[in-house]
Amino acid sequence: MTTLLRSVLRLPRRALALLVRGYQVGISPYTPPACRYDPVCSQYGMDALRVHGAVKGTLLTAGRIVRCNPLSHGGPDPVPAPGMWRNPRRLRHPAH
Repeated sequence: MTTLLRSVLRLPRRALALLVRGYQVGISPYTPPACRYDPVCSQYGMDALRVHGAVKGTLLTAGRIVRCNPLSHGGPDPVPAPGMWRNPRRLRHPAH
């Protein structure tokens, strides 16, 4: 695969990462901490995009944001390794 093609294929991931970074820098510092998980949801999103790419990373991040609510227990919730995210049972943590 050529360098140009590889760069073009990475554009969606970079655009989404830029949106998350914009939130981290422009909005998050002005709101009270609310995330119950570690890492916080925005960092989880950045990690998910880096590890899984635009589509899978967005799906994982959306699922995390839905789980992050006042009724959740929170705690450690790292981005799953590639191949692990397809099986929901592997994503569950004993503390939840």
